[in-house]
Amino acid sequence: MQKPTLLGIVGGSGSGKSWLARHLKESLGPQKVAALQQDWYYRDLSHLPEEKAAKTDFDTPASLELDLLESHLRELSKGHPVEAPQYDFSRFSRKNETLTIEPRSLIIVDGLFILHEKPIANLLDISVYVDTPSDVRLLRRIRRDLSERGYELDRILQFWEHDQIPSFTKFVHPQSKRASLIWDSMQDTALVPALLADLQNRTTRYADQPTI
Repeated sequence: MQKPTLLGIVGGSGSGKSWLARHLKESLGPQKVAALQQDWYYRDLSHLPEEKAAKTDFDTPASLELDLLESHLRELSKGHPVEAPQYDFSRFSRKNETLTIEPRSLIIVDGLFILHEKPIANLLDISVYVDTPSDVRLLRRIRRDLSERGYELDRILQFWEHDQIPSFTKFVHPQSKRASLIWDSMQDTALVPALLADLQNRTTRYADQPTI
């Protein structure tokens, strides 16, 4: 296994982080890219009554097992596969099954707090902060949570007002200062093609290096 490139993608909820990760993986091909989502690493709350679990603030770093995510990134960077947890957002619990992630030349991880913790941030070779207007992000979150997570509209709006907005101000937006690149997703049409070309060069360059 050649030395991989680690790319972190961070931004507010609904900013387009997952879209960018998928686009890069589809463009470069699954044989070159391993992708992890920070959302997989939310803490299991199955031991709590559903009503109490539903009131948990999921927009803080403490709601995630970031140390486990860090461990998995380190293992992948060493050429070892990992068993990534999967999360059931309708029940606020980990699923029984895991997802096997094989190491690749490019490892992408996206999430709200990728650059918040120094141990994870220091592992990354390159990072992108996705900057998207709050009204666009809210509309995207409503669509996602209604269709994919089974949340009611009142719950989505309550989360947004009481959890997401304060979290964005306190935790998410400050990470833009630590990112290698800032992408204005509504205006900048040049960054993604340039990033894709750069990653293509990086994966090709690392493929030419001796194995580790």
